[in-house]
Amino acid sequence: MATPTPQEIMRVKALGFLHNRGTDTFSARAVNKNGTLTAQQLKSLAECAEKYGDGHVAITSRLQVEMPGIHLEDVEAVRQFAVDAGLVIGGTGAKVRPLTACKGTTCVYGNADTQAICAELFDKFYTGWGNVALPHKFKIAVGGCPNSCMKPSLNDFGIEAHRLPVYDLEKCRGCKKCLVAERCPMRAVKVVDGKAQVDKALCNDCGVCIEKCPFGVTPAVDESVFAVFVGGTWGKHTRMGTRLSRYYKRGELDALVEKTILWFRENAFVKERLGAAIDRVGVEAFEAAIATDDLLLRKDAILAAPLKERQA
Repeated sequence: MATPTPQEIMRVKALGFLHNRGTDTFSARAVNKNGTLTAQQLKSLAECAEKYGDGHVAITSRLQVEMPGIHLEDVEAVRQFAVDAGLVIGGTGAKVRPLTACKGTTCVYGNADTQAICAELFDKFYTGWGNVALPHKFKIAVGGCPNSCMKPSLNDFGIEAHRLPVYDLEKCRGCKKCLVAERCPMRAVKVVDGKAQVDKALCNDCGVCIEKCPFGVTPAVDESVFAVFVGGTWGKHTRMGTRLSRYYKRGELDALVEKTILWFRENAFVKERLGAAIDRVGVEAFEAAIATDDLLLRKDAILAAPLKERQA
């Protein structure tokens, strides 16, 4: 088997095959929509790893599956194998990267169906924008609560679900053991002089207290809202994502992601991450730009324009 050339290594990297250091083989990155796989897809990946790879799989930090030990001549066969299993091989390059979601869909702390949201955004932006060249990679994460297991604040676009408690304090009976105060992880609720009091400066809208009072002080809340972080990065250059100034409803998120990507493409220099571009241009200017539909109206022109090169 011939040793792959640097040109071949770069070519297949763009297809989602990463060179295994010190070998003539590659790891194929199988991309899923939201951190979940069907049992049949797992079986297919295992079969593929045994047939074309070294018999192992590795789970990446973004919940994708890599199959190491694949030879250059098997690249196309592995790509077709993935397609037949309902998956794709990919996930590299200066474009929208595979999305991630926590298990908020089933987690006791989850405030939203994170996996469904992630799958919808995957179809629209990873698949739908797969051929759109960006200045740098663009990572999206969906988290179900402020526990931040999926680290939304360390992604280019991070979504974090909240539920806003509605306190009916007139129903408070001043229980000696207040179940709301006991469950509040932020210690934002205290019983003072026989009545519950809420310190909104401490409350982070995690939703844990909702329906915990047997007398209805914290009634059910059906609709979730979402905090959004932009410009987060993790690695050699770490930047906490800027939290936007308000909560968003589910119906607003798709357009907000799209505006953010368009702003990124129009304003960032080649090899500049979103957070660095926001810091250079200004948070206020960024928020003002995404507050209107101007970016959406200019979408075709923005996507047709060449990427910006940094001036020497």
